[in-house]
Amino acid sequence: MNDFFNTLPLWVALVPLGLYLLALSCLHVRHRPFVISGAWDGVCLGISVAGLAIVGPLALVQPAAGRSLWSWPMLLVLLSLIVAICLLVSRPRLIIYNITVEQLRPLVAEVVGSLDPAARWAGESVALPTRGLQVHLDGNGSMRTVNIVAVGERASSENWSEFCRRLRRATVQLRVRSSPWAPAFALAGVAVLLSAGWFAVQPLLGINLIQSPPSATTPGNSDAGLRRSVRT
Repeated sequence: MNDFFNTLPLWVALVPLGLYLLALSCLHVRHRPFVISGAWDGVCLGISVAGLAIVGPLALVQPAAGRSLWSWPMLLVLLSLIVAICLLVSRPRLIIYNITVEQLRPLVAEVVGSLDPAARWAGESVALPTRGLQVHLDGNGSMRTVNIVAVGERASSENWSEFCRRLRRATVQLRVRSSPWAPAFALAGVAVLLSAGWFAVQPLLGINLIQSPPSATTPGNSDAGLRRSVRT
């Protein structure tokens, strides 16, 4: 396994990132919003950059871990633990692609009204006092992506799950226009995949961008060459 990761080509590391960018393009070109939990979105992002981490930071740390058979598995477990800790310490959230806060707020108001008639709005946050839940809409209008974050210390996992289920059903009926960011994500994904293809075909074409340093001559060979030159 150590030999496999030590010789992992760069194109293998670039393919997941290119596919992730193409998936983002597909989500932004749809005419319906796409809802995903923050945990799953973080997992997908972690998988997309895992290859780059293997050929980059982990490859730099691996010599310090030694040549043991378990060095690479331990480093991969460490990377997985870092991603898991980041997900565990983050607040529960929903991520909705290809939608603005202005388009999403009426749906959220409808959902929280059905869950708690006493819901109160304050800016982009809404509190459900009888449900013990408070959510905040954090949107980036230019990117057409909205994060719905559960805030407060008394957030109930059951009430949050019910809110997420109802909001998913509500967004299915909503029609939106394609995001202008879809072509940008598509071009970036294609560029990354083309780069991966270029790195993949280099060994087949006999192209080596990194020239190996000339091998040093041994003292014995240099002395022999000197003697031959003296004889001549």
